[in-house]
Amino acid sequence: MRTVLMVAEKPSLAQSIAKILSKGSCSSRKGLNGACSVHEYAGSFQGQSVRFKMTSVCGHVMSLDFIGEGCDYVVLWLDCDKEGENICFEVLDAVQPVMNKGGVREQSVFRAKFSSITDTDIWNAMNRLGEPNRNEALSVDARQELDLRIGCAFTRFQTKYFQGKYGNLDSSLISFGPCQTPTLGFCVERHDKIQSFKPETYWVIQAKVSSHPLVLDWNRVRVFDRDVGQMFVNVAKTSREALVESVSKKEKTKQRPQALNTVEMLRVASSALGMGPQHTMQIAERLYTQGYISYPRTETTHYPENFDLKGALKQQANSPMWGEEVKALLSSGINRPRKGSDAGDHPPITPMRAASEGELGSDGWRLYQYITQHFIATLSQDCKFLQTTIDFIIGPERFSCTGKTLISAGFTSLMPWQGIPLEEALPTCERGDTYSVDEIKLVEKQTSPPDYLTEAELITLMEKHGIGTDASIPVHINNVCQRNYVTVENGRKLKPTNLGIVLVHGYYKIDAELVLPTIRSAVEKQLNLIALGKANFTQVLQHTLDIFRRKFHFFVDSITGMDELMEVSFSPIAASGKPLSRCGKCHRFMKYIQTKPSRLHCSHCDETYSLPQNGAIKLYKELRCPLDDFELLLWTSGARGKSFPLCPYCFSNPPFRDMKKGMGCNECTHPSCQHSLSSLGIGQCVECEGGVLVLDTTSGPKWKMACNKCNVVVHFFEHAHKVQVSQESCESCDAALMLVDFNKTRCPLPAGETQHTGCVFCDPLFQDLVELKHATMRRRGGGARRGGRGRGRGRRGNPRKPKDKMAALAAYFV
Repeated sequence: MRTVLMVAEKPSLAQSIAKILSKGSCSSRKGLNGACSVHEYAGSFQGQSVRFKMTSVCGHVMSLDFIGEGCDYVVLWLDCDKEGENICFEVLDAVQPVMNKGGVREQSVFRAKFSSITDTDIWNAMNRLGEPNRNEALSVDARQELDLRIGCAFTRFQTKYFQGKYGNLDSSLISFGPCQTPTLGFCVERHDKIQSFKPETYWVIQAKVSSHPLVLDWNRVRVFDRDVGQMFVNVAKTSREALVESVSKKEKTKQRPQALNTVEMLRVASSALGMGPQHTMQIAERLYTQGYISYPRTETTHYPENFDLKGALKQQANSPMWGEEVKALLSSGINRPRKGSDAGDHPPITPMRAASEGELGSDGWRLYQYITQHFIATLSQDCKFLQTTIDFIIGPERFSCTGKTLISAGFTSLMPWQGIPLEEALPTCERGDTYSVDEIKLVEKQTSPPDYLTEAELITLMEKHGIGTDASIPVHINNVCQRNYVTVENGRKLKPTNLGIVLVHGYYKIDAELVLPTIRSAVEKQLNLIALGKANFTQVLQHTLDIFRRKFHFFVDSITGMDELMEVSFSPIAASGKPLSRCGKCHRFMKYIQTKPSRLHCSHCDETYSLPQNGAIKLYKELRCPLDDFELLLWTSGARGKSFPLCPYCFSNPPFRDMKKGMGCNECTHPSCQHSLSSLGIGQCVECEGGVLVLDTTSGPKWKMACNKCNVVVHFFEHAHKVQVSQESCESCDAALMLVDFNKTRCPLPAGETQHTGCVFCDPLFQDLVELKHATMRRRGGGARRGGRGRGRGRRGNPRKPKDKMAALAAYFV
């Protein structure tokens, strides 16, 4: 029997699709090494009996992490956007080498296109399988490579340059991104307008007449000269009556909304629901994978002609919140939706089945509620109201007042925030009627500055200028906030920080195109042409890289222009921090700078040394590194977490070939240092690949060992006087033996004995004293391990290795 391998983008999607296609009869099992589950069932495919195996990836595929047993067909159920198309080919790169070879003309690779996780949509996709789109995948490859290479080059240079000069930047990374930086530019541009704004005084005439009373609007609106305004007041005061010059009534319409796309959903979620764009997308993705809404990444605002609007509407007929409106629509006939734009991707975002707040949780329900209300509103009638305008003459000056009366609420009964505001009814009058004037006066006012950009306004600007895609816009906004370039104020307003302002002003000073949206917009157009097969991948990539290579070198040569702005806003690194440990070169105290990122600075040598982040740093017993004479430090993530000593110089300048930057003594391969991995390493980690469990010599009397790569912590030998790592190895698992000197009152050994040597993995006495836990904090580890020593148990499969094309992206300009 032939085998069909089907691959979805997420485990939950794979499970849902398998249940639909198998009609609930699939069997499920965990994949190898605890990987994504596999769902199996028998069925027919291409006119023959086959065995279906449905599984998933988790994001981008970096390797095939299991032994290939071969399959005959592959059906790709990745998300139906350009990023999903890109992952299709990553899956194929991993799977095709282990596929069974069919006939020469036999198609073996298929692509399923779907927009929701419903029985109808999934079966339609299965019955209309196509092929993956290579051009769309290439456009994503181009965007990824451009963003990575450009971003890494600028980020690495300016981070190293400015963090070595200033102590209070309060940002762990001075990042640059081809989309991120123009996004920040919009926020700073609004800030600059606010700062440069000069209020201007103006005057308006306010007139009140006796009916109701009515406050009339002056037809000249305002004047900027007080004397002129007073002149008009004096002229108007010559008359004590307001004459009705005309009365006009006009029926007006407020159109129902177009179908919902991603950008509009993000705008409304931010402005009306108070939810940030990235949080909104996370919730929308969850609603989609659970089958409550259609695919939430779409630029389309027009329902396809074959879209079952009535079927989707019927799903909401029993809702206690809008069921009555839905039933009324179904009985009277749904209104034809407004014509929107068809971007050729996915249908608009619509609810696919009924839900309740208890099912979805607070934020999930609020977003689902809006999506559903918006959908029903697109099928409802327009809102209709009567606008009445009365024009008055007081002396030679003209005034007016306007009122609105609701005729038919239409869609606003479902979206009341869009409704016509209630106003006092205007008096019934005709041309020639007169009213006595109660008051005419000159009122002084001032022009006001614009407010800071809201997230909704920023999303609009990004869409208008082609910065990012519907999927990446939330990521770029989140990045400028996380990098401490912008803070989110009340009302989801984005206020730039000093760092964000100085960076943008610096880019303008050196090369305005680095921050203006124009060049990125042009690149996006070229990437879209690649997706359409109208532009060459290599040519677009090389041309864009050539442009930014020149810009990068000019930026490096001109960095003093940005530095002049930096030194006005930030303190020199030499004036920051507090003395902590001695430099191994000049033996003077170096200063510990605790603002992001924490680091050490020697003002005498003018050198800055990186430190591990997200933990506490203190001096380590005034001990020194045998290689460079720097005083050692101790990093700890807390009493329940990990701790290890490190040499500041070795941490930034690895002393051995098999070490990388950012490694502490628990990863140092020095052959004889008492703090190194060679002296304190015990055995391979029980959970991760490549990690080594290292004795924490500072942890007594609650002794522990911790993995030097992952967050595994092993507690053992509590209340022991002394714990040491022996140079002897276990014959069974090759782990280092432990020499333990127990407390006499709490000793597990026979009477009179207090010392025991054994393996923590194999010794029966020790095994009862070992407790595996996980640290409360994670940190990025290195790759060194204790040479030749095994882990004893829990060993997993081969380590994952990135594809060559992904590894190539790490190349920089410099």
